[in-house]
Amino acid sequence: MEPIVYGNIKIFPVNLQVHHNLKSFNCYLVEKENSLYLIDAGIDSEDYWSLFVKTLKSNGFSLKDLTAILITHHHFDHVGLVNRITELELIPVYAHEKAIPRLKRDPEFLRKRVAFFEQLYREMGCGEAGEAQVKKLEHAIFNNKHLEIKADILPFKVNKFPFTVLEVPGHSPDQVAFYDSENKILFGGDLLIKHISSNALVEPDENGDRILSLLQHIESFQKCRSLSIDYVFSGHGKIIEQPIRLIEKRLENIDVKAEKILALIKQGVQTASEIAKAYYQKKYESQFSLVMSEIIGHLDYLEAKKQVKKKKIEGVWYYFV
Repeated sequence: MEPIVYGNIKIFPVNLQVHHNLKSFNCYLVEKENSLYLIDAGIDSEDYWSLFVKTLKSNGFSLKDLTAILITHHHFDHVGLVNRITELELIPVYAHEKAIPRLKRDPEFLRKRVAFFEQLYREMGCGEAGEAQVKKLEHAIFNNKHLEIKADILPFKVNKFPFTVLEVPGHSPDQVAFYDSENKILFGGDLLIKHISSNALVEPDENGDRILSLLQHIESFQKCRSLSIDYVFSGHGKIIEQPIRLIEKRLENIDVKAEKILALIKQGVQTASEIAKAYYQKKYESQFSLVMSEIIGHLDYLEAKKQVKKKKIEGVWYYFV
């Protein structure tokens, strides 16, 4: 693919097309001020590695030319090639400090995370579905040990880059975006995806308390809406032109979904799990963790707007107007 040039920046997309709802896994080689950055690192697959190496070589680069790897957030489809690259060349890796225990797969952090979800799903009335998800999380501590990033990870405490590092949590508590104000470009990770809404995923903070992820997601949208941005380079799908319009659409959709959930509560559906079953039906079981994140997030949103209240009865939260 030919580089995309805006003013004094060159962008070399590494986009692997896939046949599911994400459409593609994207990372970006970015050349600016005589430096070459890799923003995100896609998935760990032979196809993606081949595409990455081909993109480097076809544009006259090698791994030695990389200045740094910049990670938007810790999810596996954004860090997949980090170990391959850093095993071959000593390239510094940067991420938000909250990403480090996740990327390093710190056992103590992961055990606290399992305990958090065990309590959360119990309080949301999820029963066997919640217990099954917790078992998956327990097994993942050991089964996904190979996903640990081996290289040292440096936090974005000092901005050494020709971008502004913006904290944009919601989809992930450690998500950042890289803003080039000079060229009005945002490398947004999964904050904004053109063809689908990005999920605000329920997660614990470093103390084990629940983050109000959807409220953070909304604040991140509002932060980016206030900026002068012409293009967003996303973690999936196509380049986003006129991103402010899309942000407005995503914010409107949050309100629409919240109203539908409020209608269910008015009909007498009162626990998060029952609301999730009524709203998502078969997806409740097939996409349990995503569905529960969506419902819990929107319940938080309705509660923040003082449109619903909640009461704990025998260890389970019940929502009412």
